Amino acid sequence: MTTMTPTDLGKRTRKPRVDRTEAAPAERPADSGGPRVPYIDHPSFAQPETAEALWGAHADPIDVEPYSLLPEVEGDGEVVARRTALSRTQEQTLFLRYNYAKYRLNQLAGRRQTPSLLDEESLWRRRAAAVREKIIHANLPLVPAVAKRKRVEGVDMADKISEGYLAVLRSVEYFDVSRGFKFSTYACRAILAALFRLGTKTQTYRKHVPAQYDMSFEPDDSGRRREHEQRTDVKESVRRVLRTNDAGLNDVQREVIRRRFPLDDGARPQPRWKIGRHLGVSTEQVRRIERMSLDRLGQALDVTLSA
Repeated sequence: MTTMTPTDLGKRTRKPRVDRTEAAPAERPADSGGPRVPYIDHPSFAQPETAEALWGAHADPIDVEPYSLLPEVEGDGEVVARRTALSRTQEQTLFLRYNYAKYRLNQLAGRRQTPSLLDEESLWRRRAAAVREKIIHANLPLVPAVAKRKRVEGVDMADKISEGYLAVLRSVEYFDVSRGFKFSTYACRAILAALFRLGTKTQTYRKHVPAQYDMSFEPDDSGRRREHEQRTDVKESVRRVLRTNDAGLNDVQREVIRRRFPLDDGARPQPRWKIGRHLGVSTEQVRRIERMSLDRLGQALDVTLSA
């Protein structure tokens, strides 16, 4: 039997395109209640020789240098994107391997778990993760290259690059090699769309919040603080005058002042009629006692504060 290569698999006649989010019954295993892994189908996946062509001993190894998430910056501040070049064949092979590994995971989903099945499932998961990492590291350098050329009003370079990285990660899950174009074309369009959405959201936000947060915009509460401090000082002075009776008030006068102007936190002032009922005098008498007592307190406070 002739050994097939990934390039041969990619050249096979394509089936009519179906909805990738919900697989057709002929392309995925019958529902058996197990979890499904989303993947982009390819006609070659159903062929028995596909596993050997993609993962066999004669499959070409594809190495990708790890990429740092931070863009490289030259001495003059210029952002430089150094990219690991993949040929069209290598890129096609990586995406076929990635989606075939997820296809095999779907074949295993829902079956009765045995030690051999768990080992096989673990193998395909490791393969899918390893290939996905290679695809991502090979294409993340596209982000600073696009972000450097795309100007987004009100958005700095770090935010543009962060949004672009997310766009590349999402694009890997939806790219279909059977359409014939390179992933860089698809990813660049996704990055530009993500930057456009970011700019739109930023402009919408700034319509509601036209300026950035500034401490100077906060209301000045120094006046309220000074007023509170003054009230506290006056209360303490009145307490001291009442305690030492520097104003020369009698018991009735002190009782009227304490009830009309309570100095304890949380206490409420009592009306004159209620104080008069407590002392056995009329409301008018309480008013005269209050006025006389306040005059004496004022004089005593003036002496105390000027001392």
